[in-house]
Amino acid sequence: MDTGTHLVIGLGLAGLSQIDPSVSADTATTTAVFIGTIIGSQIPDVDGLLRFKGNATYIRNHRGRSHSLPALLLWTLLITGALALFFHGIPLLHLGMWVGIAVCFHVFTDCFNTYGTQAIRPFSEKWVSWNIIHIFDPFIFSSHIAAIFMWSFHVASPTLVFPTLYGVLALYYIWRSLDHYIVEKGLFRKDPTYQPGDQYTLIVTFNLYVWNVVKRKQDGSYQLGELKNSKLRWIDTIKCEEHPAIEASKHHEDIQALLYFSSFTCAEVKEHRWGYEVRWADVRYRHRKQYPFVGVILMDHNYQTLDSYVGWVNDTRLEKKLRVDLY
Repeated sequence: MDTGTHLVIGLGLAGLSQIDPSVSADTATTTAVFIGTIIGSQIPDVDGLLRFKGNATYIRNHRGRSHSLPALLLWTLLITGALALFFHGIPLLHLGMWVGIAVCFHVFTDCFNTYGTQAIRPFSEKWVSWNIIHIFDPFIFSSHIAAIFMWSFHVASPTLVFPTLYGVLALYYIWRSLDHYIVEKGLFRKDPTYQPGDQYTLIVTFNLYVWNVVKRKQDGSYQLGELKNSKLRWIDTIKCEEHPAIEASKHHEDIQALLYFSSFTCAEVKEHRWGYEVRWADVRYRHRKQYPFVGVILMDHNYQTLDSYVGWVNDTRLEKKLRVDLY
């Protein structure tokens, strides 16, 4: 989820903690849990600081180790221990429980969007991305804002407001998950071009009733489409090229970072007077007829790197980031 949603979830969990008598009975404990759930709901994304080490490092590691199973325990212990230095005599087990819930809930919700996490690390480095909930979901955000408002202005008791909120959200997640499963499994029936072996991936959008569709064909090419009002419309076809320059690009750290993160990449190569331009794109992210999540490497005719870039960018900005004149 986005930072704002994680923040309101942290506030919401602080409100939910009022159902715990050990928290609600003591002002100091309430304050410690309030701080702990807010920090806990944000702390896994501290790996955003890796941007300062370069895009390749950031892409390879964001939502990786910081969202792993050992990290859940580590963040919980660190936050609980730090708060214990300032709040003496409070029930640390209850504080740690609510901090742990906030940390785990952060990772859990991140698994539902397209970017995903390495939530089952160290058992596997697989990216868990279920494509069910958009990174910003208006219902989740607005429902938390409404509940926080009622708590802040004493419209209703937090012991009533927040259990109701999270009960409704549990049903919402179940509904979205079942809807995604049923729709994705039935995509081949809506596709007049279906061939045995075609694989479909249904990707959430901001609109509840509009989905993006990625079809991987047996020849390695992709079809990109949109499912709207239960009607499937194909809007683009991408054929992955083969070239020695593409194979050489796989040894560059920028391209390796993209390939490590995504299994939905496709490459194309253009020859220029100075050498080759190899562009890898993550086909899941299509925006205004472009694929903005790319890895681009420029090489001379001997496949030596001249410049490279990996990350989110459009064609205009890409030209400014690369030192070699593409045209």
